[in-house]
Amino acid sequence: MERDASEPDPSRSRNGVVGVLYGEFTDTLNDRVRYSVILTESALTIQRISSSPGRTKVVFNLTDCVGCRAHRGPDSADVGAYFTAYFYPFKRRWMSAGVARQRVEQCFRVALVQDPDANLQEAERWAHAIRDASVLQAPRRHGVAYMEVRRPCRVMILVNPHSGRGQALHLFTGHMQGMLTEAAVPYTLVITEHQNHAREVVRKADLSQWDALVIMSGDGLLFEVINGLMEREDWREAIQTPLGILPGGSGNALAASVHHYSQSPPAWNEELLLSCGFMLCKGLVGSLDLVSVHLASRQRLFSFLSLAWGFVADVDIESEKYRHVGAIRFLMGTLVRLASLRVYQGKLAYLPVKEVPKVPKGKIKANPSSTPQHPSLCSSLSCRLIPNASPNQKSCHSHSSPNSNHNTITKSSNNANTTRTPERQSDGKARVLVDSLLPDLDQPVPESWTVVREEDFVLVLAIYQSHLAEDLWTAPGAMADDGLIHLFYVTAGISRPALLRLFLAMEKGAHMACGCPHLVYEKVKALRLEPVSPQGMITVDGEMVEYGPVQAQIHPGLARLIHG
Repeated sequence: MERDASEPDPSRSRNGVVGVLYGEFTDTLNDRVRYSVILTESALTIQRISSSPGRTKVVFNLTDCVGCRAHRGPDSADVGAYFTAYFYPFKRRWMSAGVARQRVEQCFRVALVQDPDANLQEAERWAHAIRDASVLQAPRRHGVAYMEVRRPCRVMILVNPHSGRGQALHLFTGHMQGMLTEAAVPYTLVITEHQNHAREVVRKADLSQWDALVIMSGDGLLFEVINGLMEREDWREAIQTPLGILPGGSGNALAASVHHYSQSPPAWNEELLLSCGFMLCKGLVGSLDLVSVHLASRQRLFSFLSLAWGFVADVDIESEKYRHVGAIRFLMGTLVRLASLRVYQGKLAYLPVKEVPKVPKGKIKANPSSTPQHPSLCSSLSCRLIPNASPNQKSCHSHSSPNSNHNTITKSSNNANTTRTPERQSDGKARVLVDSLLPDLDQPVPESWTVVREEDFVLVLAIYQSHLAEDLWTAPGAMADDGLIHLFYVTAGISRPALLRLFLAMEKGAHMACGCPHLVYEKVKALRLEPVSPQGMITVDGEMVEYGPVQAQIHPGLARLIHG
């Protein structure tokens, strides 16, 4: 509790404004208890009015406020009106160490006069002022460019009732429904009925009716939504629709990453759900990188999370049988797979990121032939575009057939990729996203690529978010829009205890400090993987795809993500 030495004199400005909004209101349960309430641009300060010295006050930061509403009381004979503000500040957990967001409600009774309408009008004035001030105080990270969801926003929420332990719908009604009501966020609930239902819904939806698409499930449902958006003829506009994530599955990797990006203390389960719901209500939108993935069958997918082969993919798919136990399924799957550790043969190549040399302090590296420019979204996309097809169609590349021989990755003597000027529609817009960094799968990789000498792997993991699961901080330096694929691979020869230590250390993002000689980490823009082992699994965003040669490249800032 803080002591106040500078509050406005109530006798001089009661229920008025003296540089700030000031009012005196009664307690909702006891008319004899009165509070002074001060609203500034950043905080709501509440202090009990008392004749005793040493009065204390409570200060609520408006960055923690999701909404405020004015309303009448349940008693029709009550001439007073009420306004209730809803906060989700960080508070100490009851049963464990650390802090997490917890709901706090502050309600006040307005009874200035005997006219119920006048009292309600005053309550609405306060509620409106608190809402407006809280919007301006959304928690922004320094150096991050944000947009905002339009207010009042119209949200489509897609829920997979079977995700995780089958509790997604229960979690929504028990935790999220009330918060969205408090934040005055209107929404339409869509309960998916079968696989790819969400993909079909967003592919056909009139997106002009929606300001955001929110997924309440695991990562698989967002994979469907993104690919449904990219299959539309108007994919360029469709993929700009802000996407939100509410954890309701087993892995919840993107939800854990979004929470991490907000620089909040670690959270799990319902606490993670509350954190993601809070960010949804605040409505800040940033960029989200997507990765274009090409399979040998010429199918093209868009990925927001990961591409995995070997141990990680095996655990993800084989642990499906333990889905009923929730997130612990991955631990069970890990132990089972460690007991019979496999080694996979294959070829791996990647396009490394060129590290930009740091300019010494006080020196500016100038290019006299050019003028400084700020990078735009279009200039940051590593893509070309060709006409008359959707982004997922086969015209992107003439890939080889699944039966082609891909036992060897070779380098092309031509260091440059084939390029062409994109043909355009009559309105001047290019139609299809094309991967400028990727040669055809049956062609050698360019000389600028690195071909990994090792051919025996325990796992290969390309990840573009910080977390692979709620409790796996896989890429500590990753951000949603860093324009990087974070490539990890573990070569054969690692012992079972050493591999287990890596995954245990990954819970705190400390695996790179283990000094394991079999673990390699690279920042890349594109990669190609050609399995030689006849059997195995490859996953994209945790979903199993066809087994065979695969390549991928990053598209920085292609999508939009609601986050803190």
